[in-house]
Amino acid sequence: MTPRQSSGRRLVPAYLATGGRARPSRNTLDRLTVLIGVDMPITSEVRPEEHRILELLRPGALTLAEVAAHLHLPVSVVKVLVADLVDAGRLHARVPIPEAEQFDRQILERVLDGLRSLKS
Repeated sequence: MTPRQSSGRRLVPAYLATGGRARPSRNTLDRLTVLIGVDMPITSEVRPEEHRILELLRPGALTLAEVAAHLHLPVSVVKVLVADLVDAGRLHARVPIPEAEQFDRQILERVLDGLRSLKS
């Protein structure tokens, strides 16, 4: 976790967690992307922030926004870290499930009329 002063301010700027990079290697990550950890041993090559992400995901899946909240890091920083972990094969990222399309009201009314006619 990123060190903080007693006032809650970060001792180290958040962008340093990414090695100074501001853009993730993949453009498919969203705040609602579901992250799932891969059962791999955590080696010494994993940076502390990445290690914390992997630890958070051991019990189950979380969204990218939830991981950012747990780490007290901006979503943009966590996107970079997560992209690196996905590229390394340590995480799976699933796109958010799209909102269901709205039903056609006319079709629903026809179905309801048909059900009513069967009832009588």
